[in-house]
Amino acid sequence: MKIILAGGSGFLGKALQQFYCDRAQEIVVLSRSVNTLLQRKAPCNAVRYVYWPNKINGDRSWMQEFEDADLIINLAGKNVNCRYNADNRKEILQSRIESTEAIAEAIRSSGHEPKLWINLSSATIYRHAEDKPQDELTGEIGDGFSVDVVKAWEETFFQSKVNCRKTALRTGIVLGKADGVMTRLVRLAKFGLGGHQGSGNQKVNWIHEADFLNIVEWIRTHENLSGVFNVVAPEAVSNRNLMKEIRTALRVPFGIPTPEWLLEIGARLISTETELVLKSRWVKPELLLRSGFNFKFPSISPAIQNLTH
Repeated sequence: MKIILAGGSGFLGKALQQFYCDRAQEIVVLSRSVNTLLQRKAPCNAVRYVYWPNKINGDRSWMQEFEDADLIINLAGKNVNCRYNADNRKEILQSRIESTEAIAEAIRSSGHEPKLWINLSSATIYRHAEDKPQDELTGEIGDGFSVDVVKAWEETFFQSKVNCRKTALRTGIVLGKADGVMTRLVRLAKFGLGGHQGSGNQKVNWIHEADFLNIVEWIRTHENLSGVFNVVAPEAVSNRNLMKEIRTALRVPFGIPTPEWLLEIGARLISTETELVLKSRWVKPELLLRSGFNFKFPSISPAIQNLTH
């Protein structure tokens, strides 16, 4: 099996590289970071790194990698952990649209269609929900910049003129030991700042990194699965309870809460948006559950215990 990881040098890309080291003969990581290409040490002999411009224009030599690819996973896109000014909004949207269009063009140019193309998406597409969970069948789409980005991203993906099986993963916050949000939350808790943010009632959609990786493999090996999937744990947790579980696991007796007004000041200081913390994302993985997928970490307490020990 040959796998292509587009934008695969970040947290999730590294996890997927390691996961497929003993499952794939060849893993090609497409990255536009020259420093990454020069400094990266591959986790196994199956992995190699190739430069790509993240869009159709420019160097096209990377496209030859698609001639015999079996699985394509697109993780590319500017990190949304930034202020939503005009320049960042443009790059957040374009980086997702252009990378998806570039992959579609590479597949068409190769004359070879892979067995499966997986595109990352986001569970933030649903409305702010504190009343009931949102699933793929009856969930209500929200509004605003972040939602518009996900809608355009998925539309570009599914309307691309490529006939292979395609799935979009509406992913929540992936919690992992080595990197990602979890490491930052642990750091806050250790410094006594691990209280709830805002009201603390907002739902946090999360998933353990092991379940994320197993879901990718589940979809790959179940050829009847296509379309949109919510990639979140079955049991959403409130922000208040999430921070409590982290403090408990770390044996930290208290955590100073952060009111909304202070979050706004802090967000400006570190160039991010409060929406990332305050929006209530209550999402249910209905289609994964119907397909028979069994979560290793369906609830937050054992997940946190695993990630902190």
